[in-house]
Amino acid sequence: MLHYAVVFFVIALVAAVLGFSGIAGAASNIAWILFLVFLVLGVISLLRGRRV
Repeated sequence: MLHYAVVFFVIALVAAVLGFSGIAGAASNIAWILFLVFLVLGVISLLRGRRV
């Protein structure tokens, strides 16, 4: 999940440098959502692992 967030962030950076503002905005939003999902799933897995 974090890998996909980083990939979309790089796509957003490249699109921003090339001047494609619409694509850069969309890719950065997707990267942000994937990063938040990664954080939530990471916290849930840490909490579940401590209940053994």
